[in-house]
Amino acid sequence: MKTPFTSTKAAIADRKWFVVDLEDVSLGRAASKIAHVLRGKHKASFTPHLDDGDFIIAINVGKIKLTGNKADDKKYYRHTGHPGGLKFKTAGQILTQDSDRLLRLAVKGMLPSGPLGRAQLKKLKSFDGGAHPHAAQQPIALDLSTVLATST
Repeated sequence: MKTPFTSTKAAIADRKWFVVDLEDVSLGRAASKIAHVLRGKHKASFTPHLDDGDFIIAINVGKIKLTGNKADDKKYYRHTGHPGGLKFKTAGQILTQDSDRLLRLAVKGMLPSGPLGRAQLKKLKSFDGGAHPHAAQQPIALDLSTVLATST
C-alpha cells in the first residue's frame, strides 16, 4: 500500500529571497524567526531532513538590540588549542567588533547540527548597513512579527 505523502526533493524546492531589517530588534527573537525561515518550517511542504528553506538577507545587523545585561554578562568562549588557552568575549564586544558574527552564532544554535545545519546557515546573508548587493534576486521585505504567527 502506498502512502499518500510525497516527499519534497531538494532540487525542486521553491526558494525565495527575503530581506529583514534588524534595527531595534531583539537578538534572540530575530534569530529564532530567521532560523524558522532558513529551515523552511513556514512552508506547507516542510521536510525535516531536507534543506528546502528560503534565503534571508539581514540588514542593519549592527543596530540589533541586546536586552537586560546580556551585553556584559553573556560570554562567547573559544579555545586556542594550547594549555590554558580558553578565551572569551562578551556579547557587547562582539556586537561592536563583528555584529555579523553575533547574529550567526545565535542563528547557528537554533539550526540542526551537522551538514544540514551548515547548508541552511549558508543561506543567511547579513550586512551591517542598510544596503546589500542582492538586488538582482528581487528580495521580498519580511516582517518578523508575522513569521511565527501565521505558521502552525
